[in-house]
Amino acid sequence: MPTIVKNQIAVYVGESNKKRFVIPIAYLNHPLFQDLLNKAEEEFGFNHPMGGLTIPCSEEYFISLTTSLNCS
Repeated sequence: MPTIVKNQIAVYVGESNKKRFVIPIAYLNHPLFQDLLNKAEEEFGFNHPMGGLTIPCSEEYFISLTTSLNCS
C-alpha cells in the first residue's frame, strides 16, 4: 500500500472492487478531477463507504486521467 506523504491524498477508485491510489492534492483543483468529485458527492454525499474519498469511476479511466494530469 503506497505511503501518503505531504501534499498527497489517498482515494479509493473502482466500480465494484475499490483500489487505493495516492495522488497529489493539486489534482483536486483540476476541472476534470472536479467532475469526478461532483459525481462522488452525488453518489455518496459525505458518507464514503471506504472511510476515505471514494471516486465512482472505472480504474482505467482514473489511471488515464491521472497519467494525463501528471504529464501536464
